Amino acid sequence: MKITILTYLEPEEKKWDVVVDQIAGALEPNGHTVSVLAVRDDVAALVAGLRRRQPDLVFNVLENFGGILRPDVAVSGILDAMKLPYTGSGPGELYIRQDKGLAKKILGFDQIVTPNFAVFFRDADLETGGNLRPPLFVKPCHSDASIGITKDSLVNDTDALMRQVMKIRKDLNDAALAEEYIPGREFYVGVLGNREPMAFPPIEMDFSGLPDGAPRVLDSKAKWDKKSVEYKGTKAVLANLTDELKAKLQKVSLDAYRALKVRDYGRVDLRLTDTQEIYVIEVNANCYLEQTSEFATAAAAAGLDYASLINRIVELTQERYAGLGVKLPATTKNGKKVSKAETNKTKAKV
Repeated sequence: MKITILTYLEPEEKKWDVVVDQIAGALEPNGHTVSVLAVRDDVAALVAGLRRRQPDLVFNVLENFGGILRPDVAVSGILDAMKLPYTGSGPGELYIRQDKGLAKKILGFDQIVTPNFAVFFRDADLETGGNLRPPLFVKPCHSDASIGITKDSLVNDTDALMRQVMKIRKDLNDAALAEEYIPGREFYVGVLGNREPMAFPPIEMDFSGLPDGAPRVLDSKAKWDKKSVEYKGTKAVLANLTDELKAKLQKVSLDAYRALKVRDYGRVDLRLTDTQEIYVIEVNANCYLEQTSEFATAAAAAGLDYASLINRIVELTQERYAGLGVKLPATTKNGKKVSKAETNKTKAKV
């Protein structure tokens, strides 16, 4: 197939994220002609770039666009309007997943346990009544990648709660979500598939390197500031679990994945208490696919190397569109794998 990898390029950057080259490197040996479309904040350039390339499939790893809220919702809508098949979730699924309050309500309807919560909209008070029990964890209602999450996100009283709510409203122009903090172990479970999704072995976030008294959470420093104590003190490891507990975490993850209608692939974040209660914290559609990420690491533990994982996502997308009556080109030529010599003619183009 002709596959275009769609990504975002920050205004000050000249090179896209390393995951783009990794995906291209995984796709090319399978006979695909790969191009890259790196967009900034120009809708016309996005549409023109897609029309110029005329891909059979868009491998969508775009997470930002024009500084707007829910950018992946808007861009996936453009792909739908252009009738271009693409990997991952669509506008509806992404909208639900990005509205953490709405996602929790849907999970609750399916009796999937999440922490008790309340939403503070920018122009309103508490969305729901009830008495939340401190400590509370306060985060943006729509942002990803630990944006807006700091050591001050864990609060113990009303004054601290309102300070964090106002900070999120002011700095991020977003609603704030406050949920009861769940102490315990933190796990990430990758899920791959549609009709019959499979859950990968759980990955655990190891907080043992953090100083005594530091919140056991993955805040923005732990995720992005490589020089920080938080970054150096946390690491993701393959979880050491009994078969029974592993199966329970995987079942809850599959239930949450299905409840929020995630397509092709995603990751479920969980907390496990000392009494073995499992709480779903978040469900991430179109999760990060870098080859050392938690998702790819878990896939490898399940016997799926990186190239196989990326090509399996493409196959799942093909199968999903085939169910809608859209037949995409096969990944083989005349019933045989494309030769390496032929593959070498199809290097990634920008």
